[in-house]
Amino acid sequence: MKIALFGDIHANLEALETVLADARSQGCDSYVCLGDVVGYNANPSECLEIVREMGCPVVKGNHDEDAGGDHSLEMMNPVAAEALQWTRDQLNAEQREYLARMRMVRQVQDFTIVHSTLDQPNVWNYVTNKFDAMSNFSYQFTQVCFHGHTHVPRVFVRGTKVQDVPPESITIEEGMKYFINAGSVGQPRDGDWRASYCIYDVPSKTIYFRRLDYDIATTQKKIIAAGLPEALANRLAVGR
Repeated sequence: MKIALFGDIHANLEALETVLADARSQGCDSYVCLGDVVGYNANPSECLEIVREMGCPVVKGNHDEDAGGDHSLEMMNPVAAEALQWTRDQLNAEQREYLARMRMVRQVQDFTIVHSTLDQPNVWNYVTNKFDAMSNFSYQFTQVCFHGHTHVPRVFVRGTKVQDVPPESITIEEGMKYFINAGSVGQPRDGDWRASYCIYDVPSKTIYFRRLDYDIATTQKKIIAAGLPEALANRLAVGR
């Protein structure tokens, strides 16, 4: 069994379609979504319906929560707030209710999924270094947990100490715990604009990361045509 784990789609239809096509070509037979299906980009309804039709396990991201709610967005970054209000206007009541009902944390087979952190999943803290990861490991009761939120692929491993290891092919070892960020499908922020996701090869206990070119020009044109902030289109090209 091969499981594709992907998240932070952020309404980027071209990137999502590219990732799912690649996952199929890699022999994936199961899929897991790590949240933030919507927000920022121009195809929230289409991306949400794709994920829903897949029927795969999914957890709620902060943009999913904001798009599904009706609370004020005044305290948010102005660009993100503008994109979220636009997103709310694009979704129907049933789609927003679906977002609101998403669970924060789920166990899938023998691993856990969460968008942000296990210690306070609804606070939306970021895990950017091994010290952040230490708090999370105290609440991790499976050997492996996959997450998103930072838009940066990363692997934290706890043995006798917590290590930050490169997001390359890794093999799950007995006695170790792993907190793995699959990166972002629709808005990478590690300086590499290509869509990111990872694959868990269950029989071999191997996890490897994939980076993919997609039709970024079309995504950018859609953002501008929708009247969304131009900065959202520009940042895609630099992966920030």
